[in-house]
Amino acid sequence: MSTIANIVVGLIAIVHVYILVLEMFLWDKPAGLRAFGLSQEAATSSKGLAANQGLYNGFLAAGLIWGLSLGSDGAGVKMFFLGCVLVAGVYGAATAGRKILYIQAIPAAIGLLAVFLS
Repeated sequence: MSTIANIVVGLIAIVHVYILVLEMFLWDKPAGLRAFGLSQEAATSSKGLAANQGLYNGFLAAGLIWGLSLGSDGAGVKMFFLGCVLVAGVYGAATAGRKILYIQAIPAAIGLLAVFLS
């Protein structure tokens, strides 16, 4: 079960690195516009806010990678950062868009369960 938990945590970390790239570097580019359903005008005016969000997603990914790097001693770190992802995903789904529930919150809940059971 530990291997499965680590795979889930690793995949969640990869997703958050991808979100970092989208929000920090591609926000007002075609890939970012498509991913977030924004007009060029909206993306241009919110670019600074998006970069800030991207940085936070990078911190979540870094924390998950840190937990993975600690091996079996990293369960607490992984659970903390998965909890942060879960809360951010639920809040994002409630305030920004339901899609966030499926991209962040549900995978984080699965990851928490997997780490807890391992």
